[in-house]
Amino acid sequence: MPRYSAVAILLHWLIAALILTNLALGWWMQTLEGLAQFEKYQLHKSIGILVLLLSVLRLAWRLTHQAPPYPETMKPWEKLAASSVHWLLYAIMIGMPLTGWLLVSTSAFKLPTLLFHTVPWPHLPVHDWPVDARMQVNHLSEGAHKALAFGTAGLVALHIGAALKHQIVARDKVLSRMLPRFGRAN
Repeated sequence: MPRYSAVAILLHWLIAALILTNLALGWWMQTLEGLAQFEKYQLHKSIGILVLLLSVLRLAWRLTHQAPPYPETMKPWEKLAASSVHWLLYAIMIGMPLTGWLLVSTSAFKLPTLLFHTVPWPHLPVHDWPVDARMQVNHLSEGAHKALAFGTAGLVALHIGAALKHQIVARDKVLSRMLPRFGRAN
């Protein structure tokens, strides 16, 4: 069965791990206070920007490298659902970090972002906007970021459930197209 390229597989699993980490971190950090919360926010922002950069790279790779075909045994609606979920995941992988970046950039606190405590990351150029407009955008971006977090959790669950269905029930090797091959020449 045709497989995704090694680059696509690496980016898939790396981005998946980062997204799952950031979802958990996003919910956990809201239970913290003070410096502990600040530190987790910085890590959350760092991971989010890394997801954004890797996702743009992954999308560029996907647009220039054809995905392996679905098995002939898949029904047309399953192919449409799979394709739709994949493109929605791309939208979320890019949209979620962008709404977070906009949220931070419109914050009244104007706290700097240092990616992994090292690389300064700029704010979007919105601090010269009138305060009312900036706060409205801040409120909207916060709502969008939270909605995307729940959407991400739902789509990831759907994606994992479908992969397991194909592996355990259909046994059509769809999952093997994206699994890394450790120690095998093929």
